[in-house]
Amino acid sequence: MKLPYKEYGDKSAPLMVFLHGGGVSDWMWDKQVEYFTHYHCIVPIFRGHGLHNDEMPFSIKGSAEEIITLIEEKAEGKKVILNGFSLGSQVIIQLLSMKPKLIDFAIINSASVRPMAIGKKLIKPTIQLSFPLIKNKYFSKLQAKTLYVSEDYFERYYEESCQIKLDTLVRVLEENMSFGIPEDFKRANTKILVTVGEKEKSIMIKSAREIVAANTNCTGIIIPKVGHGVSLAKPDYFNHMVEDWLQKGTLPEDGRVIG
Repeated sequence: MKLPYKEYGDKSAPLMVFLHGGGVSDWMWDKQVEYFTHYHCIVPIFRGHGLHNDEMPFSIKGSAEEIITLIEEKAEGKKVILNGFSLGSQVIIQLLSMKPKLIDFAIINSASVRPMAIGKKLIKPTIQLSFPLIKNKYFSKLQAKTLYVSEDYFERYYEESCQIKLDTLVRVLEENMSFGIPEDFKRANTKILVTVGEKEKSIMIKSAREIVAANTNCTGIIIPKVGHGVSLAKPDYFNHMVEDWLQKGTLPEDGRVIG
């Protein structure tokens, strides 16, 4: 079964692909799709996410392979822009390492690239204990708040959370916590923007610095007054940042450049 996706915008324009984070799905990019109508926008939904029932296991490498196939099918010689958040950004890093010449521009938002071996071992027993809380609306609202999920999207977030399977959640978290920068990432000749929120955990800011250092085509920026989820927290800011960077190579004046 092919990876499901939604398609929007001008099909004759450059291709802009949006890769969502773990525990959410295509809807997290609605504000971006509404803004970038002058692009050909595609928003895939990863295995085990969204409202579709999918028995195929999630993996970062497998997702990268599926996105590559989708892009090769849809690009038709056009410029390709990849935009990811968290888990989706890890998929971008993997994809660029596998196909260093496929993508013209990539925006990597809030990607963790520091493997946590001890944490990985604790995932399964911890999730088995806490998994029943997923269907608790109060708990879900707390989780949604950390991701800047608005009231308009909470019911969708909650519905999808209730459908996720224990094995899927464990697998996604294990993949996320095991991920490091592949050796071949340095070969990617894509123009890359790396972003991280000022209020994110220190491991995320360290990860952003490591990504920037791993490829000479990277530019990095720390976005002020925001945590994990800038595209949801500040969609207008995010959209203008991406467009200005793509068209003029400029970045917001209030951000701190990662050297």
